[in-house]
Amino acid sequence: MIEKFNTIVSQAVPLPIENVDTDQIIPARFLKAVERKGFGENLFRDWRYRKDGSPNPDFVMNNPRYTGNILVAGKNFGSGSSREHAAWAVYDAGFRVVVSSFFADIFKNNVLNNGLLPVQVPEGFLEEMFATIDKNPTAQFEVDLEKQTITNLLTGNGTHFEINPYKKECLLKGYDDIDYLLNLTAEIEAFEQSK
Repeated sequence: MIEKFNTIVSQAVPLPIENVDTDQIIPARFLKAVERKGFGENLFRDWRYRKDGSPNPDFVMNNPRYTGNILVAGKNFGSGSSREHAAWAVYDAGFRVVVSSFFADIFKNNVLNNGLLPVQVPEGFLEEMFATIDKNPTAQFEVDLEKQTITNLLTGNGTHFEINPYKKECLLKGYDDIDYLLNLTAEIEAFEQSK
């Protein structure tokens, strides 16, 4: 089971960098574990920490002004290798939504399979989000999965986003693929008996 997702109202953490690949999200040297735990501390490791292990004060996740369950990223987020660990790291760091104007397909599928919602928005709306967060880090955004909308609560502007209907149902009910099939057990058994 994954955490059910319906509506999130939250501040957002801005990462206005384009072409962030999965090695930047979670460097390969941290991929030895096979459980989903502990990856959040190494999210963006090489940007977030200096070589001596101390926090880099210039990196957004180390700035106390920026908090929330929504990560707002530049265009083409999640490119590169197909490592599922990247999705685990983003989720384990406390994010439930990643917003960008474009996602790499494999990354998009991986986050959907791990309880994260990738919200692809037009470039203009993404720019508005970055500008809003820059002017007011406490600004909140509402992500409504049922309606498939994201709204800037400071400006009132919003946009619609697309999602695969099956993945939407899984997120709303807190199902992974196995949970979804187990939920259909009675229907499958009835079908088998009707033959």
